[in-house]
Amino acid sequence: MHPILIQFGPLTLYTYGLLVAMAFLAGLGLALRQAKREGIDPQQVMDLAFYVVIAAIGGSRLLYVLMNPGHYLQEPLSIFKIWEGGLVFYGGLLFALPISALYVIKKHLTLATMADIFAPSLALGHAIGRWGCFFAGCCYGKPTDLPWAITFTDPHSLAPRGIPLHPTQIYESAMNLSIFFLLLAFQGRKRHPGQVFWLYLLLYSIGRFLIEYLRGDERGMLLGLSTSQFLGILLALLAILMLLRPLRGVGPGRRAAIPGEKGA
Repeated sequence: MHPILIQFGPLTLYTYGLLVAMAFLAGLGLALRQAKREGIDPQQVMDLAFYVVIAAIGGSRLLYVLMNPGHYLQEPLSIFKIWEGGLVFYGGLLFALPISALYVIKKHLTLATMADIFAPSLALGHAIGRWGCFFAGCCYGKPTDLPWAITFTDPHSLAPRGIPLHPTQIYESAMNLSIFFLLLAFQGRKRHPGQVFWLYLLLYSIGRFLIEYLRGDERGMLLGLSTSQFLGILLALLAILMLLRPLRGVGPGRRAAIPGEKGA
């Protein structure tokens, strides 16, 4: 593929970085539209999105580095070259969730409603971002002789060159796009705030668990499963629990009372 989109002297525009930026803008635009429907100040959504992106990039990069320690021990400065690829979604999610919760609590917003607003944006942004992985060659698949196999030839590609591989990046992009449309269809049928987010987490965890079997890059192993599979099982179980047993009282699904508000 084409990891480097444009190179002009010392300036280089990486395809991965461009598509990740496009993913963020598409997800933010959708979240702002969702917020207006829910009667939430769009500025608060933009502020939260900023904190989420910072936390997600840091967490996703940290988990990727921990899963591939050999390379980064030899080239420690490469840790900061995120524009070349190398982000693990679950790492970003686990870092972004507590940051989001702190912001929502501080602003006296509804945690579950905010999660529902961002869930479709996560799926859409992830679907676009995976094409960045495809062009960079990261997150590549195992060798295969299937007719739709992809062979990377660019010398800057992170994938093994000259070998037909499963296009796992495209598989996951298609999966996330399907989840995105399912979430949009489910929004009007949810019975409790937070259900859209937990459905997203459940569907993504299942799909990612299956695609992991086709991944060919270093995955990191826990109890015979890849790191992402292990985390996916835990998150899927949590999502099932939350879908079957919505929280009552104070918590996701109820807005924290604002001091001085009627009924507070």
